[in-house]
Amino acid sequence: MSSNPQQGNGLQHGLKQRHMTMIALGGVIGAGLFVGSGVVIRSAGPAAVISFLLTGLLVVLVMRMLGEMACAMPGGGSFYEYAREAWCDKPAVGELAGFLSGWMYWYFWVIVVALEAVAGADLIRFWLPGVPAWSISLVLLMLLTLTNLISVKSFGEFEFWFASIKVAAIVVFLFVAGLYALGMWPGASAAASVATLTGHGGFAPHGIMPVLTGAVAATGFYFGAEIVTIAAAETSEPQKAVARATSSVITRVLVFYVGSVLLVVCLVPWDSDGIATPYVSALNAMRIPAAAQIMNAVVLTAVLSALNSGLYASSRMLFALTARGDAPRALAKVSRSGVPVNAILFATLFGYGAVVMSYVSPDKVFAFLVNSYGTVAIFVYILIAVSQLRLRARIEREAPERLRVRMWAFPWLTYLAILGMASIVVAMAFIPDQRTPLLLGVASLCLLLGAFLLRRHLRRHAEAAMPAGASRPRLRKL
Repeated sequence: MSSNPQQGNGLQHGLKQRHMTMIALGGVIGAGLFVGSGVVIRSAGPAAVISFLLTGLLVVLVMRMLGEMACAMPGGGSFYEYAREAWCDKPAVGELAGFLSGWMYWYFWVIVVALEAVAGADLIRFWLPGVPAWSISLVLLMLLTLTNLISVKSFGEFEFWFASIKVAAIVVFLFVAGLYALGMWPGASAAASVATLTGHGGFAPHGIMPVLTGAVAATGFYFGAEIVTIAAAETSEPQKAVARATSSVITRVLVFYVGSVLLVVCLVPWDSDGIATPYVSALNAMRIPAAAQIMNAVVLTAVLSALNSGLYASSRMLFALTARGDAPRALAKVSRSGVPVNAILFATLFGYGAVVMSYVSPDKVFAFLVNSYGTVAIFVYILIAVSQLRLRARIEREAPERLRVRMWAFPWLTYLAILGMASIVVAMAFIPDQRTPLLLGVASLCLLLGAFLLRRHLRRHAEAAMPAGASRPRLRKL
């Protein structure tokens, strides 16, 4: 196998193992868990636990696939490179797969940057109601842009502490709520917890369909753990770091999500008004003082973490796209501290534009962005699974010693994951609330296909104008 083209490109190995572990965990635990989970619970009832379990298992499978490929092929670009390599026997398909996976992933995260900046402003106005929301959004963007521009180590440190707070909050919640649900907390009753879980119409009051549709809605909450495979290029021991980080996120993601949602529905009736803010209501049920203040601070931390990670992930993917000519070469500029300055600033400019649109055109432009990015994320995961399916056979044939992490029950679980994610996309067409996100996600995909065809046409035109015998870029072999 040849080395990844992103290696030796000026990026610094400033991330440590503790950074990698928390980047992986922090990417999973977002504001969606603390706030968005209430939407799923209200729809499916206590059976929302199954919704999160089903989606979580799919994410676990995708993370295992990424762990396998990242350990076998460490380097910048992660699954952007894997998508190209998976089809190196069919260069045209490989170029398309890489282009789509890279730009869709970039698109997802720059929208997250804007969303989290807007959400962060709303959370801060809980304490500072007189300050305009747009000004807070811009300040948050500027502060975390500076963090990313200083060095990859500064990004890692910020993300380490942001993620540590989120993880600590979830662990404390699991411990305290667990004691309460078991009747081991003053004034608590295990029987009351069981009654809350099974009463009010039963465990699945609306049947199985809302459970399945809830799994569709929960998909976006898990997205983000894959950042660890992108960050691997900036560690001194990428294979070791990825193996450990992916293993930790696989075992803990289900505990954090499924475990905490289970405890919420044991403490808060699914059909109560309080389920709109599930974790605040759970803390209130346990009579924890200043519950709203505590959860607002925790959710703000989750939002800032996602904003920080979004700037990092979008800039590194954009940087990777420049290596193959899928993005302008000017975006490949690296500063003395080893960060892709132009790529970070470009992602930030898009974020600023999206924030402005959230206030100027919330019902049109911003609504399009919000409703399309989640579907795009599912498309990326499907491409990751297809890439792993094709790459595994090649790695086993050419360099089996690199398979230090292996996908379980290959190829059957890979097929199962692809089928599960494809089913989510199909199911969205039959769920009224999900049809608009599906259509807008497909529209975004079509726009990227158009951009790819334009880029291909311009490249062919440029190659035709090259002098005879001049070298042309080719896909490398493993």
